[in-house]
Amino acid sequence: MSDRVLVVGSGAREHAIVQALNRSPRRPEVICAPGNAGIADDARILEVAGDDIRALVDAARAEAVDLVVVGPEMPLVAGIADDLAEAGVRCFGPTAAAAALEGSKAFCKEVMADAGVPTAAHSVVTETEAGIEAVSRYPVVIKADGSLPARG
Repeated sequence: MSDRVLVVGSGAREHAIVQALNRSPRRPEVICAPGNAGIADDARILEVAGDDIRALVDAARAEAVDLVVVGPEMPLVAGIADDLAEAGVRCFGPTAAAAALEGSKAFCKEVMADAGVPTAAHSVVTETEAGIEAVSRYPVVIKADGSLPARG
């Protein structure tokens, strides 16, 4: 019996993961949720929303998958890896606590500062006036906090 892998997501990253799994010498059965029309050429598609964590966990159990590979950060930040582990399903992806580093730039900067990790200077602002003041002090890169799907 071959391995059965569920890939969560519907973008180019997930399509690349599906194609890589199909090239594996282990020849796993590849399933994708929610997938897209292009992915459907390379994997069986499950009609499960990519942000419905409970339904994804239930689908992984119902399909008796050996591994879930999660592409997008939103389900990871929402705790899909934790929920899959609790359900006894292996997952390639970080826990919600670890995914928070990617899910929030402000939180990541705070963790790096607390740990003494060298990083560029930064300001976290939540109001327009504070933002205008912050950008007037030095050359800046402005980044939104939180998960920003499909930002390339």
